[in-house]
Amino acid sequence: MDMERRTLLGLAAGAGMALSVNGARAQTIADGGRAGPADPTEIIRLWPDGAPGAQGVTVTPIVPERSTDPAFHDRYAQYTTDPILTVFRPERPNGSAMLLIPGGGYRWAVLDKEGYDVARVFAASGTTCFVLRYRLPADGWAAGADAPLQDAQRAIRLIRSRAADYGVDPKKIGVLGASAGGHLAGLASARTDATYAAVDAGDAVSLRPDLTVLMYPVATMADPHVHAGSRTNLLGETPSPERIAAYSLELMDWRGAAPVFLLHAIDDASVPVENSLQLLTTLKAAAVPTEAHLFQEGGHGFGVRLIQGKPAQVWPELVRAWAARLDFAL
Repeated sequence: MDMERRTLLGLAAGAGMALSVNGARAQTIADGGRAGPADPTEIIRLWPDGAPGAQGVTVTPIVPERSTDPAFHDRYAQYTTDPILTVFRPERPNGSAMLLIPGGGYRWAVLDKEGYDVARVFAASGTTCFVLRYRLPADGWAAGADAPLQDAQRAIRLIRSRAADYGVDPKKIGVLGASAGGHLAGLASARTDATYAAVDAGDAVSLRPDLTVLMYPVATMADPHVHAGSRTNLLGETPSPERIAAYSLELMDWRGAAPVFLLHAIDDASVPVENSLQLLTTLKAAAVPTEAHLFQEGGHGFGVRLIQGKPAQVWPELVRAWAARLDFAL
């Protein structure tokens, strides 16, 4: 059995979660006969009466499987119309929650590598994790580029408003985003304005996270360090300079934001490390408590699966140690 499979199976055994179904109409994922831990079945629909601004949406949701290895899944969600949270309940909750936002260049959301795999790691140590399957900006939603942010803000509010149901402190709601999901997590952390009209009592609570982890984030929408695919999918082929500035994390007002942890590989050929470096400069200027870790190796999109045997594999422990100094158990 290779190291990667041993690691994933060990994490699954540590997590040991018994979950139940909560909510209907969620887009399901077939198991496909692969080994490893089963998918959780507890689901929260973000918008019980339907996501806002759906009048022009005609897409049909799909969840393709990319993995050819029977040991693990590598699925992505595309054309999502009914955004959901998949819940990973720990055996012994530590009082903290983490919203996980996978990347995918705003073209799709990588469910396993940057969602479920990471959720199992943190659930194994007691954190209640929620993996967000969000809408994509090019699918015809009235909110356009803000459709994913509507889902992220609504997710944070639902987790916070239901914190008691999960044994979670409502002041210990973190967000972790990877790649384009890191951009979305950054938007949710920096912006204080609600991007949708309140729909129920769950929207009466704060929409900002209490802690933010950004993995190899797409931070800038500007040349020369932009991830071009993310920018095109989010803002279109020829966005104006004003639109580019409005969605560049390093140009936002971060004052008052929650503490931020940045991690990036220097050899990332998809999203240059300058994305994190520029954002770090902004966070420092805004006096946001920030920790940053750069790794020589790792490439892009490593999650927890693709860095076994490399120094970057310790990143979950680095995040836990940093969060612990903030009295935030992960």
